[in-house]
Amino acid sequence: MQRLPLVVAMLLSASGVSAQETDTLGTPLGHKEVTPPAQQSSMGELLSKGYQIKAAVPNGSKFVVFMQKDQSAYACEMQSLTASRCGTLN
Repeated sequence: MQRLPLVVAMLLSASGVSAQETDTLGTPLGHKEVTPPAQQSSMGELLSKGYQIKAAVPNGSKFVVFMQKDQSAYACEMQSLTASRCGTLN
């Protein structure tokens, strides 16, 4: 349990470095522009589309999970093991 805050801090710092390195104007040549699947999605839909979990933070009795794919990011609220709701961050 003591390792969870350390792991979350490491994931957040690693994603910050990644975001700084990829700060560009537009889509680089040879890369396909990524469009978010929808403004509201479930965690299962995002995982099936290739989004990766970058961090998970407890919020009362729920968890907030941050997911990212290329330049697109989502925050998901885990209400239970089978119910989640996600919204786009950018």
